[in-house]
Amino acid sequence: MLLLALLLSLPAKSDTLKLTSLHWPPYSGKKLVDQGALIAITRAALNAMGHELTVDFYPWSRAVRLAGRDDSMYLGYLPEYSYPTEAFIFSESLGVSPLGLVERQIHPIRWAKLIDLNEYTLGVVRDYVNTAALDIMIKQGTQPVEVVSSDEHNIKKVATGRVDGAVIDVHVLRYILARDDLKPLADKLQINPKLLEEKQLYVAFKNSPDGHKWRDIVNLGLAKIDAKSILDKYMTSVATTNK
Repeated sequence: MLLLALLLSLPAKSDTLKLTSLHWPPYSGKKLVDQGALIAITRAALNAMGHELTVDFYPWSRAVRLAGRDDSMYLGYLPEYSYPTEAFIFSESLGVSPLGLVERQIHPIRWAKLIDLNEYTLGVVRDYVNTAALDIMIKQGTQPVEVVSSDEHNIKKVATGRVDGAVIDVHVLRYILARDDLKPLADKLQINPKLLEEKQLYVAFKNSPDGHKWRDIVNLGLAKIDAKSILDKYMTSVATTNK
């Protein structure tokens, strides 16, 4: 392992890692500053190792599918929560995603244990990983859910009372509700005070020799930068400038 670290840290020809991602502001997005907070962190880690990053953006399901194909030019995708899989391996953490429930202020969700949520209908985004325990309840059919294509759609459904709440990252919710067209909803909605989980976010690399190589390079680069500082500064900037 030490030999691998020494070899990877030696000056080498600059190469470019190609990944896929989705529009998930403020974490990732083609038109965002630095293409989003987590892409900025990944790029900084690669730059620290003398390499470059190229990211192409697709709808989430396609982004994952393209990254996993054997004939694909992509070696992975981001951001992703860790989950059991043989198709991908994961980098060290890029940052923390506070995962919670958006709800109406006049109709808060009251729960102490996860099973209490079975009394409510929740919105979830298609193909997103939620929490392991919640996803088991959804799969078993004990947790009522409505599946939608985006966080924005979920927020609108909560605001109009079509679902009791929706699973969402706190930073994503703040970003969306800061938009001029959705600001009127901000007075109706809130994040439930009890978080579902603070989840780590990663780059998912193809489980292949090249995927392993680039995972190690990114991990070494992450050790050379202050990822938390980059994330915190980005989120602060977004909170004050997003329109």
